[in-house]
Amino acid sequence: MNRKRVISEFNRYVDAYDPSDPKIALKITHTYRVASLCERIGISAGVDDADLAWLSGMLHDIGRFEQIRRFDTFNDALSVDHAKLGADLLFGEGLLERFVPVDNWTNPEDRPLLERAIRNHNRFRLEEGLSDRERTYCDVLRDADKVDIFRVNCETPLEDIYNLTTDELRSSGVGASARAAYDERTALLRSLKSEPIDHLVGHVCLIFELVNPLSKQIAREQGYVDCLLSFESNNPETNVWFDHMRRTIWA
Repeated sequence: MNRKRVISEFNRYVDAYDPSDPKIALKITHTYRVASLCERIGISAGVDDADLAWLSGMLHDIGRFEQIRRFDTFNDALSVDHAKLGADLLFGEGLLERFVPVDNWTNPEDRPLLERAIRNHNRFRLEEGLSDRERTYCDVLRDADKVDIFRVNCETPLEDIYNLTTDELRSSGVGASARAAYDERTALLRSLKSEPIDHLVGHVCLIFELVNPLSKQIAREQGYVDCLLSFESNNPETNVWFDHMRRTIWA
């Protein structure tokens, strides 16, 4: 794997989307961090090719840049499935060859594995029928993405992430489905988010979806989950709920 070529081509690709745009800059930083996390978590998980794990991180959010150009939002429900869009561009329209030429694939299984990892990285659950090797790489990418999403949500105004006003977030109660997902220690389906603050609770719940022990260790050490839980509401019942989460999140 020629990492210098991948990085060079990635930089050339995102230059067309105005890296000075805060949304684009956010995704550039996210990409590099996820790639690094993929390599680190992948080695811990026993992947057989650390370069391939790193590459999955570098390319996983390619669809985000075109999503911003077309819709000016990261909200898939209001625009397009960014993972599908990215995979279609890479594997359907030939974009992948800019990063890794066809003759550079020494293992014929690696290219379809990479496509499955990218297509699955934002799914609620992995598709059926994956091999053990495919599942391992998918889990590594999904873990790395979630770990850095905690950072993004701490460093970016929640109003920008969720397309909500400050008053909507501060006055919101926590929906019953969001409470149930947390107490059941599982992810929260987008369709079950009934209150504005459910978006934040849903992101906190991502901690329960981490597969690899190192992923959860990194998430805790970085402190971004605790940062999310420091949210202060104007709704007394919401503050009680966040107190509950702060007491139990690492139990």
